[in-house]
Amino acid sequence: MWGGTPGRNMVSSMKGLPADWDIATKRNVKWVAALGSETYGNPVVADGQVYVGTNNAAPRDPRQVGDRGVLMAFRETDGQLLWQHVNAKLAAGRAQDWPLQGVCSSPLVEGDRSYYVSNRGELVCLDTKGFRDGVNDGPYKSEPFTGAADADVVWTFDMIAGVGSRPHNMANSSPVSLGDLVYVGTSNGRNESHSAVPSPNAPSIVAIDKRSGKLVWQDASAGDRILDGQWSSPAAGKIGGVNQVVMGQGDGWVRGYDAGTGKKLWELDTNPEGSIWPATKNDVIATPVIVGDRVFIANGQDPERGSGAGHLYAIDATKRGNLTKTGVLWRFDKIDRSLSTVAVHDGLVYAADLAGFLRCLDAASGQEYWVHDMFASVWGSPIVVDNKVYLGDQDGDIAILRAGRVKGLLAEINMGAAVNSTPVPAHGVLYIATRTQLVAVAAVAALASPGTSTPKTPTPGP
Repeated sequence: MWGGTPGRNMVSSMKGLPADWDIATKRNVKWVAALGSETYGNPVVADGQVYVGTNNAAPRDPRQVGDRGVLMAFRETDGQLLWQHVNAKLAAGRAQDWPLQGVCSSPLVEGDRSYYVSNRGELVCLDTKGFRDGVNDGPYKSEPFTGAADADVVWTFDMIAGVGSRPHNMANSSPVSLGDLVYVGTSNGRNESHSAVPSPNAPSIVAIDKRSGKLVWQDASAGDRILDGQWSSPAAGKIGGVNQVVMGQGDGWVRGYDAGTGKKLWELDTNPEGSIWPATKNDVIATPVIVGDRVFIANGQDPERGSGAGHLYAIDATKRGNLTKTGVLWRFDKIDRSLSTVAVHDGLVYAADLAGFLRCLDAASGQEYWVHDMFASVWGSPIVVDNKVYLGDQDGDIAILRAGRVKGLLAEINMGAAVNSTPVPAHGVLYIATRTQLVAVAAVAALASPGTSTPKTPTPGP
């Protein structure tokens, strides 16, 4: 899943990833697979397959052409496309399903089931084998295409029909799960002219039974106060002995819920008193990170609105009620508007913002240790692997810095196209999705050494 664990912390225990590769010469590049023309989803690796969402600008199936959203499943060993799930655009057009954006959700994979949010605002459960196993898993049996390269849909939950959600521009949330439930944001938002919230009673977050696809609980606390869209994803974990689901929402608040019942436990306004939309008031696009009893999250806006003041919070999520004044452990105000999820490692927080600055802060106090200028906008998130911090930007550069209180830039490598997502490590390989390609980076000679083999289960971490 996005973040590797339900708490979404962007940290991996993997060792031995290279900090040096070259796209042009293919040095330390295991394989490259073509995607569409726009890719925003983060790769997810599980059980021998690599999943990534993209658009249909380079269609693989002549029966399914034109602008569509596509989830692709590649073979982990060599990048061969195994199967894909292709979705037509919504009839509402750009108001709810912006042209050429494809699939922005990063899937959750558990056993032989994969869950993701399509561009049509549906939470989709797929058989990870597709139709390659020759079996049509149900209850859904009406797939129009059932060839070996097609996806096998198990069930869908249509958030537009089911709970009245009206996505603003795109549906994008990346699912997370605890126990028998899967949680996802609905992307409910304002209309195309931004003049109103057409569905104010629709929830911001829903909990779905992962076996049946049935709605278990929902919450609509943001109501008609949604400022723009809702593009955060939920995180989940045990906080203060209670299983919680936490998500940033379109009114600029972050909320925590009892994972089983949906009871709202706490909420916090991420905008200082007196903030005015859109000049100084933000919604929340970043995914919260749960570490112990703390939640870390930054606020921000649609990147098309440009840079502006943002705020990064550390929250005591054991408390209850309105935590705006009682639950803030610290707030960092020198950050720009942010889309990025933080990484918390060895007592340090690594946080990126839209303006292209990566900061290292003390996790206990919020004290800033260093800042690195990427010199380009950042839409993805930093990830810590083997005491190194990897971060991509809109210029297509991957910066690699030494993790720790003292800044050290180790390398900066250009990928040839913008990197809108986060590098994802698995089984000794770093998977990087650019706008147009999925690149598997590895110390290829080491992987090919005699006696080595690819593990069947994913290494902990993203």
